[in-house]
Amino acid sequence: MNILPPTVHIISKDSMQAGDVTFARTTLYLKKLSFERLTPNLFHKSQAKVDLLHQLKFLHTTLSRKGLEEFFDDPVNWGEKSVKSGDAWNIKQLRAKSSEDLHKLWYVLLKEKNMLLTLEVESKRQLKPMPSPERLEKVEESMKNIDLVVREREIALRLLQTGHEKPVPGEWRHDFLGRTYWYSYKEWPIPWYLNKKYKKRKFYYLPHVERFIRLRLEQSLRTRARRQSLEKTKQKLLERKFPHLAVKSQSQ
Repeated sequence: MNILPPTVHIISKDSMQAGDVTFARTTLYLKKLSFERLTPNLFHKSQAKVDLLHQLKFLHTTLSRKGLEEFFDDPVNWGEKSVKSGDAWNIKQLRAKSSEDLHKLWYVLLKEKNMLLTLEVESKRQLKPMPSPERLEKVEESMKNIDLVVREREIALRLLQTGHEKPVPGEWRHDFLGRTYWYSYKEWPIPWYLNKKYKKRKFYYLPHVERFIRLRLEQSLRTRARRQSLEKTKQKLLERKFPHLAVKSQSQ
């Protein structure tokens, strides 16, 4: 395409004729047309009008609230002594959901947990009982079950791809005190039989340590039995102090 030079033809009124005027107008029109074709027009009139609200509505995925209202309970529940809530998500229900649904559910439960923690702190500040405090336990149990289901899927995928259950391959080993721990394999710049640092580590224990292993196991079993006994004693004391709550829990 030939670009016409930006020249201006001046035609005097005395010598202007009909043919000259037509030629001058045609020349200016061609210059303007060629300039418009070579220069990109960013504000073309034929562009489709874009609705801004139509674009923004795809970015909003939660309930429409403003500011810090997300950290507070629904105003309908304000002043209520008890709030109805469903059961916690169990593992069987979560296994039937996809990974994307679990990801969405995790953030929904996280927002609910933040709201309940805010409600708990505000109730303590006002010296009032928190309405339905069991909701927080249900949310925490649901999040724990989601974590377990996601970990199960990661382990199954890792076993299928690499044949190892752990993210880093390794094995169970003993230290010099007889404690069992997971040793993860790692790369060394030199072979193990030439590595002085590696050879200093002892992955075995001597026979006289077996007595202390039995004592440590006995101590852990006694601690667990003592903890369970204290929990049962505390539960019986609460049932004796609040008999109406004990009857209600047994009926459920």
